[in-house]
Amino acid sequence: MLYNLILNFVDQYTFLNVFKYLTFRTGLAMFTSMVIVLLIGTPFINFFSVKQILDPIREDGPAEHIIKKIGTPTMGGVLILIGLFSGILLWGDLSSNYIWFLIFIVTSFGILGAYDDYKKIKYKNSSGISFRFKIISQILIAIMGIVLLSYFSNHKELTNLYFPFFKNIIINLGWFFIPFSVFIIVGSSNAVNLTDGLDGLATVPVILVAGCFAFISYITGNIVFSSYLQIPYIEGVGEVSVFCGSIIGACLGFLWFNAPPAKIFMGDTGSLALGGSLGAVGIITKHEIVLAITGGLFVLEAVSVIVQVISYKLTGKRVFMMAPIHHHFEKKGWAESTVVIRFWIISIILAMIGLATLKIR
Repeated sequence: MLYNLILNFVDQYTFLNVFKYLTFRTGLAMFTSMVIVLLIGTPFINFFSVKQILDPIREDGPAEHIIKKIGTPTMGGVLILIGLFSGILLWGDLSSNYIWFLIFIVTSFGILGAYDDYKKIKYKNSSGISFRFKIISQILIAIMGIVLLSYFSNHKELTNLYFPFFKNIIINLGWFFIPFSVFIIVGSSNAVNLTDGLDGLATVPVILVAGCFAFISYITGNIVFSSYLQIPYIEGVGEVSVFCGSIIGACLGFLWFNAPPAKIFMGDTGSLALGGSLGAVGIITKHEIVLAITGGLFVLEAVSVIVQVISYKLTGKRVFMMAPIHHHFEKKGWAESTVVIRFWIISIILAMIGLATLKIR
């Protein structure tokens, strides 16, 4: 919004040319989002506490959670989304189809998550909306978004699937691109949602993945860098780095309040929205497999739940003491802060491996 307005005055005031640089606007988006969240965070949390918008603690979870976390406000995702939209609407190029696709995904998944949080708060239990309703809604939102992206985008490489480490292996998915993309978006959304079970656990990995893809989208949208690294050049996709910068800033600001012991939880409002948007970013940049690597912690959390459910239904036995896997380690006696920090370390390593794939081809 502000960026598009500034462009009208670039010819008159040459110093405004600095706003044409993606790196500058990405930094501005990051800073703006972070400052907004930090400024409104405390009154936001106080308001939610007064209104009793509190997180219903999972009854079958670790016993200490019922003692330590009861009475903590939830729906902190609203705070994240306010910061994110502040950054992207001010400094993003609103003529970009990619930006509007990402705005559609993050808004739609955020609304679905908010409805889920509302049901939990209203009925004072951790069930929320039914699994079937959530999955069907996510699939429909993702299909709508992908169809609109395919229609309005000039993205010639959109249906291609690229493999890290192998520069010459390219698969054109054709019509299978739609269900594949839906799987990426819905899977990413739910994986982040499952990870968001301890103070700050999901927030830092989201920052790391968004940071990786801010860089990936920038070089993918730069014909010189993409040619040098032998990755597909996609015109205009560099604008996605501003969106990723907004995610980083909003999550950094939120982490100030979400760090152990958390003063507010992200809730499904934030986890579904952030996860879905990261999946969408992976699709736009054509680095879906790299997304699975950099976001490997989210994959691990999701797989642990799938394995637990399948094992219990087939054999009546549980593989883990409790799923998702972060609760398994709590049950084994690890302190919450130990689990969180060690999982952060794993995320940092995976992020570095993901970035390394850009050069090793």
